[in-house]
Amino acid sequence: MAPTCSHVLLWVRDLHQAVQDYRRLGFQVDYATDPARAQHAHIWFAHGPIIELLTTPRSAAFFKWPLELAFGRGSGVRMLRWPAGGEGFCDVAVRIEQPDLRPALDALRADGVAVGRAVRWKRTRPDGDKTTFQFAYPRNDRLPFLVSPYDPPQYPPHSAHANGATALSRVHLGVRAEDEVALRRLIGADPHFAVQRAAVTGVIAVELRGLRSRCDPAMTHGGDIRPEAATDIAA
Repeated sequence: MAPTCSHVLLWVRDLHQAVQDYRRLGFQVDYATDPARAQHAHIWFAHGPIIELLTTPRSAAFFKWPLELAFGRGSGVRMLRWPAGGEGFCDVAVRIEQPDLRPALDALRADGVAVGRAVRWKRTRPDGDKTTFQFAYPRNDRLPFLVSPYDPPQYPPHSAHANGATALSRVHLGVRAEDEVALRRLIGADPHFAVQRAAVTGVIAVELRGLRSRCDPAMTHGGDIRPEAATDIAA
């Protein structure tokens, strides 16, 4: 099945401060796990891509090789790049609508895209319920990574943002010329992505449908979050 944008990752130094700031910007923000130990928080919409705020331990720089062993080749470089770049968008995930990523990974390898192994992961939500999923990282740490659907699905029954945002409608994605073939193989024809040539491959900005005004950059922790400029993507 065709890949679709799953979530955009935004690295922050202090997750709790970022959660507070995004709530002040009018977003509903939910911790992914127990807030006391959380390293991830989500800005959900009723459907489609979401924004994930994440942080990493200060000691992460010492764990490149353990990360490679735990999450596959290429993961250490990727995960250490997130904090090294400072606050802001650091990565993007594409969802493969299959519970097992291995067939999709085999197809990518056959097309010349080097990818690591599928990693099975489990997360305990703040309410104690568990969700499982798989992910896999391309060896090129600048390319989008792959995830399977959450099991069970995690979209909340109600998602209301005081700032009017109703959907993440577009991800502006820069790409180096040498990365473009592999990147387009990974993202397919998903209209959420607007790709443009850039010196570095990565997320530049996102557009949100319904957002009443551009978010104050002093509070977005490096994320360029804009109102939707056009309405050519189906709701």
